[in-house]
Order: sequence, then C-alpha cells, then structure tokens
Amino acid sequence: MSKSIEELKSLATQIRRDILRMVHAVNSGHPGGSLGCTEYFVALYGEILNYKLPFTMEGKGEDLFFLSNGHISPVFYSTLARFGFFPVSELSTFRKLDSRLQGHPTTHEGLPGIRVASGSLGQGLSVALGAAQAKKLDGDNALVFSLHGDGELQEGQVWEAFMYASAKKVDNVIATIDYNGRQIDGDTDDVLSLGDLRAKLEAFGWLVLEEKNGNDLEAVIGIINKAKSETGNGKPVAILLHTEMGQGVDYMMGSHSWHGKAPNDDQLALAIKQLYLEAPADY
Repeated sequence: MSKSIEELKSLATQIRRDILRMVHAVNSGHPGGSLGCTEYFVALYGEILNYKLPFTMEGKGEDLFFLSNGHISPVFYSTLARFGFFPVSELSTFRKLDSRLQGHPTTHEGLPGIRVASGSLGQGLSVALGAAQAKKLDGDNALVFSLHGDGELQEGQVWEAFMYASAKKVDNVIATIDYNGRQIDGDTDDVLSLGDLRAKLEAFGWLVLEEKNGNDLEAVIGIINKAKSETGNGKPVAILLHTEMGQGVDYMMGSHSWHGKAPNDDQLALAIKQLYLEAPADY
C-alpha cells in the first residue's frame, strides 16, 4: 500500500531512530552517512522502485538497487525491514554473531533485499552496470539504481566504470552520489579533492543531475523521477545528491567525526529525544 508524503517523512524519522539504536547496542557501526542518506532510501523504497515481495535474487521485471558504500548498512537494513523484506525485530541482531545483518551487507546469510556483498569501496558501480546490461540482454525494461559515497570516488575502479558505462551506452542505470563532502578522515576536499565533479562526470559522457536539498524527501523523490525520465536516451544518468552527514541529530551534523562512531548512552538519549520531537510516535 502506498504511503503519503507525511507518512514517509515519519518513517524516515523512525529509520533514524533505528540506525542510532542499532549502532549503540553493539557500540559499532556507521551512523553519520546512514542518517544523511535516510531520505534517499525512503524515497527509493517508498516511491520509486518497482519491486516485488517476497524477494527473489533474480529480480526479473523489477528495478534493482545496489549499495556500493556498504558501511551505511544500518539505513539499508532498517529500510528493508520497515518496507517488509524481513521482520523489524531482526534489527536487534545487527552486527552480532550469526546475524544476517553484518556490518557490511553480505549474501551468504540470505538476507532478503541484498543482492551483492558490499563495503569494499569502488566496486558497486561495476556490479550495477553488469546487472543493467543483463537486463538489456534479457529484454527487461526495468532500471538499475546504485548509491555511492563521495569519498568512494577516490577509488580508481569507479572511474573505469564511469568510462565503460558511457562507452557502452548503458542508459538504464541511475547512479547516485551521496555528496556530503565528508569521509572517515575528514572533509573530502582535504583528503583528496574531487574537484568539479559534475564537469568530470559530464566529460566521461554521463548525463548529470544535481539536487542541493538531499535531506528534503520531496526534493529527493523529484530528482530521482527526473533521472528516470532521462533514461533510455543513450547515456547513463548520475545524481549528485547533497546531504548532511548525521542529519537529524544536531551534535552529529557538520563534522566527519560520526562517520564510524557509536553514541554512548547519554548521546543516544539526546539524539532520540530530538527525533521524537520531530515525529512523536514510533511508526
């Protein structure tokens, strides 16, 4: 059943609470980027993707999604659970022994919604392009979506994939860059500047769209729908999605320090309090 924008916004807040509780429970994980990408995931699974449940690995006739920056698994797991791929109660097993919810998504545990192991940065676009070409060979008109960190673009394999996609006219793929300007060691401009990323992608033959309000759900839905309208025209499509690492928790925003650090008890309580002010009831 489709949800209203207000319901999706409340769900985004709930997913943020899930992220913080999951990471806090095991004192391990990556809350910063997960919080920043919440609207993207809610837009994708709540409004954009054509998918079927129960989940099948093949996904014939369905849109596919590949998470390349797999360390933001908390937001991915919470989204999948909240949209019915597996029980919400399983989120409490995050990063525990024998859990299907490993720190980085893996496939051998058979977690519904996960089609590829990810977390070795730089590989996700290559996988997405392979899937997109397979769909073309199968006469399948569904689309392939992928998400990448901006720091991840410092990996060379990504640029080989960018070059390949345009050369082979893989125009049924939409690659989104989480453009928050931060990575584990600091600001991307300080670690290894990406320069004029839009100009670079366009020079590599991509059609590039940009959304400055990547934490505004309606804006995110709008830019992805615009990207969908541009597929099938001979060029791969990229979205530069400007987000805020740690969005929704004031003391996490504006810094890279929460890239991979769990909140303590007091910090969790403060964050949850802020998020209950945003959406008073659990979803």
